[in-house]
Amino acid sequence: MNKPAEATVDSGVQQTGTLTGAEAVVEMLRLHGVETIFGLCGDTSLPFYDALARLPHGMTHVLTRDERSAAYMADGYARVSGRVGVCEGPSGGGATYILPGLVEANESSVPILAITTDVSVSARGRYTLTEVDQGALMRPLTKWNAVLDRSADIPRVLRAAFNRMTTGRPGAVHIALPFDVQNGPVDAADVWGDAALGRYPAGRTAPEDAQVEQAARRLRAARRPVAICGGGVVIAGAEAALARLAERLSMPVATTVSGQGSIGDDHPLAVGVVGSNGGTPETRAIVDAADLVFFIGCRAGSVTTERWRHPAPDTKTIVHLDVDPAVIGTNYRADAPLTGDARLALEALCDALDDRAGQAPDAAAIDAVRRARRDKFARFEQLARSAEVPIRPERLVAALAATLDPEAIVVADPGTPCPYLSAYFPVRGTGRRLFSNRAHGALGYALSAAAGAQFARPGVKCVAVMGDGSFGMSVGELETLLRFRLPLTCVVVSNAVFGWIKAGQRAGYARRYYSVDFSRTDHAAVAAAYGVASWRVTDPVLLEPALREAMNVPGPSLVDVVCQPLHEAQAPVSEWIA
Repeated sequence: MNKPAEATVDSGVQQTGTLTGAEAVVEMLRLHGVETIFGLCGDTSLPFYDALARLPHGMTHVLTRDERSAAYMADGYARVSGRVGVCEGPSGGGATYILPGLVEANESSVPILAITTDVSVSARGRYTLTEVDQGALMRPLTKWNAVLDRSADIPRVLRAAFNRMTTGRPGAVHIALPFDVQNGPVDAADVWGDAALGRYPAGRTAPEDAQVEQAARRLRAARRPVAICGGGVVIAGAEAALARLAERLSMPVATTVSGQGSIGDDHPLAVGVVGSNGGTPETRAIVDAADLVFFIGCRAGSVTTERWRHPAPDTKTIVHLDVDPAVIGTNYRADAPLTGDARLALEALCDALDDRAGQAPDAAAIDAVRRARRDKFARFEQLARSAEVPIRPERLVAALAATLDPEAIVVADPGTPCPYLSAYFPVRGTGRRLFSNRAHGALGYALSAAAGAQFARPGVKCVAVMGDGSFGMSVGELETLLRFRLPLTCVVVSNAVFGWIKAGQRAGYARRYYSVDFSRTDHAAVAAAYGVASWRVTDPVLLEPALREAMNVPGPSLVDVVCQPLHEAQAPVSEWIA
């Protein structure tokens, strides 16, 4: 832990014994290891910006074109860096615009700190321009939330924020900084922090020994176990422990969309994604055939379980591991609950199952997974080779897989890109290599989140795959990409429709299409107007060459791919297949 005196000396602040509130905020961020801040300026943020301009803090401030984008960038940054993501914005519209990113991060267990500035404490309740009750606004959407009334409270509140973000179930927190609080005095001796809380998960907790033994007994007794992994495995860095346990038990491992990267798709026990978005009949069959389902860092929600039908309730033994005890038992009766950090819990289970170490793998389990993957990809590859126009989404996924190296990070918007990439894009290795905003599924996420990922991993190729609806919601950030010369490639699936809704109208409402179609845009021309290198592809033969050219551009690039609309395609979405 940093000592108070050291924090003052390291800050470069004059040794007067007093800082302004804004200076104290900058110092507290630095002391917790923050390197990058995403945000947008405003009148109420002037003291904070001035402190950022004057102090030698070493942090990079990324000016975004929208507060929602700032929050999504902080989200993508946090997901791939293992650090807290930080975003900021002004009062009024800034506070309301930043909300979508906070609720997504919080429900996805991603730790981001949102700092919004506010009208002065003395101006509250006087019809002040941009006044809004930020505490009430943020409370239901964040893990923790504070509106400051006194400058002296800044160090204590910032320490509490980092603690809440990174311990237990990670999540989003919010702090409101009134204008006069930013200008008030803070005792320099109070400005200290624990840099360990700038990373997550911090303060890991292990499950009780009795819980571990109970789960081990259930797993030993199972003849056909299957694991379904959510985002908790990757968040906890539990991939190696998961692989050891799966190999000891010859246990097939399926994932949710958020759980991709828990196990590499090239592992012989890797089933792929299950559920209504990205799952297929073949992956569902693996779950249905199991006699035990082990949910790991997974809430067993409606998408993962196809509205709690796969697995069917009370038909299988359930072992459920989660860091949040409130999750366990919510949707399925847990025969063996495990509460704790996924890595610690899986390592404890490996130790408890030492008698299984060195056992020969169950050839039947491995063969079942192999056949399921073979059958799934046989259907996919037939469509991926299609020369039809408009270009099939399967052909785009295959071209991306052929173009990108295994270390690349792909961010998918939740519309057309998500089911195709989650079902068929090969995640070659573990960790956060492919992700989407699956908690709330708002459009406009991929471009900004991929930019955040690129700031976190500048040496790794990052790709944002979005529909044209999402592009229209985030296009302004092309200027941000260009200003920072980020080598990020945007891929736009252009089909001139809000495809997910139109597909739902086709499947469930007798094709009564209403208010879902819009005009086709030349997205390559739009990108070129920003100064971004761009390509427009209508011929499937030219798709892979265009992607390769775009990936090699030293700055940002965009490939506009005219694709088959979702309601005409064979997307891996169970309700449409049925």
